[in-house]
Amino acid sequence: MSSASGDPEVIVIGSGPNGLVAACVMARAGLKVLVLEAHATRAGGAVGSEQATLPGFVHDVGAAFFPFPRISPAFRALELHNEITLHNMPIESCHPAPDGSVACISRDLELSAQKFGDPRDGATFRALALWHKSVEPHILGFLLGPLPTLWPLIKLLPFDIFRFARIMLSSTGGLSRRLFHGEAARRVFPGLAMHVDIGPQDFTGAAVGYMLGMAAATAGYCIPEGGAQAVTDALVAILERHGGAVRLGSRATRVLVGAGGAEGVQLADGTSIRATRAVMADTSAPSLLLDLVDRQHVPGRVFKFMRRFPQGWGTFKIDWALSGPVPWAVPEARDSAVVHVGDSIADLQRFTDQVRRGEVPDNPYLVIGQQSLADPTRAPAGHHTLWAYSRVPSQLPGGWPAMAQQFADRVDARIEAMAPGFRALVLARRVVTPPELEAMDANLIGGDLGGGANSWNRQLVFRPMFPYFRHRMPVRRLYLCSSYTHPGSGVHGMCGYNAARIALRDLGA
Repeated sequence: MSSASGDPEVIVIGSGPNGLVAACVMARAGLKVLVLEAHATRAGGAVGSEQATLPGFVHDVGAAFFPFPRISPAFRALELHNEITLHNMPIESCHPAPDGSVACISRDLELSAQKFGDPRDGATFRALALWHKSVEPHILGFLLGPLPTLWPLIKLLPFDIFRFARIMLSSTGGLSRRLFHGEAARRVFPGLAMHVDIGPQDFTGAAVGYMLGMAAATAGYCIPEGGAQAVTDALVAILERHGGAVRLGSRATRVLVGAGGAEGVQLADGTSIRATRAVMADTSAPSLLLDLVDRQHVPGRVFKFMRRFPQGWGTFKIDWALSGPVPWAVPEARDSAVVHVGDSIADLQRFTDQVRRGEVPDNPYLVIGQQSLADPTRAPAGHHTLWAYSRVPSQLPGGWPAMAQQFADRVDARIEAMAPGFRALVLARRVVTPPELEAMDANLIGGDLGGGANSWNRQLVFRPMFPYFRHRMPVRRLYLCSSYTHPGSGVHGMCGYNAARIALRDLGA
């Protein structure tokens, strides 16, 4: 089935996890695949690692914790778990507040029950996690598969379908108030949902918070040994074993379109590469349909929508090199892979309102990663790395350079209040603003980590827009396989997996 000439049969633009998964699936089907990556020295996009602060301190540039390597159908099909070493902490997610209250999620559900704030809330969470565990394969089949995917839900009992639907249609604040008594437990799902641009009062927002919470209780927030780059390197190795290749330093600037549809790609240096069967884009939807494809090939309605495409919040990220572990006042945080800092539902809603008004938050919500606690290869002996981000406006009236260090100091102060002595441990700090995140990875438009907005009307058949929710683009033989398609953000590879399966079906391969 391979090409008679030297041309690849399939070109994949971008080597993020979705692009690499799509490439692996196509290569395993016997097609000749070439992946084009703009970065000059490494594949992976936002899934990578660098010594960004001091020599010997390995920091993840983007994604850092992985709930899906053991449970994603894409990664299971590729047997990714055999290629990497995964670590977990005793506590997967810790949610402390300045008042000393705390709620924790562990894969040990008895430990979760003991540490989830109020004992009544611990019992409720344990029962919920046990129920979720019993239906998780069907729920994941529904949420992650190519649309439409109703068959997995049909296998559930009517009560299970009703319970799941009620959760999915709730706001995170509404679900938390319905389930839990104490504020410590109530802030957990809203805090998790703010990994993307979902506030506590947003309709259907509970879907993200609930699924991230349940993932922590089942698969856990896995930490790949050596850094997130290990995930990318494993996918590249799988691709190469099946005859595929990655070409670094190759920025695509145009999709070549002929009478039969997408026929290849032109690079920034003027080189044209022919694809005899298909082109797959692990890019943002606006970039593909506004920049890479000539205007004449894009329907007017699509072009207009892409020009006003709704992006998610910006992201402000910090990496630290530390002389020791963070001295959290709440001891549970010292054993946690991820620490989520948000004081209450009201505090998280106030934060949401500030970001949506374009203001720099004065009490930042934080996602804090402590990878080196589980993986000592990340730092010199006795030392540690720390990784954190907050959600912010993508742009500021005076520009981010004027505000970057001031906001980073605000983040430091927030951690210091929860972990007295933290600032004395800091050996070096790297600040990455939303524009710098986009410069690092063009898919992160304005620092948006979520593949566009994640509101209810940007999901399912509206992702990226109707009727292009099954990865096929307006140009024949052109497929979008990034997180801008269903099922969206997260390092699960399913956007690429679903796109590749649809493309193979179209190609009769």
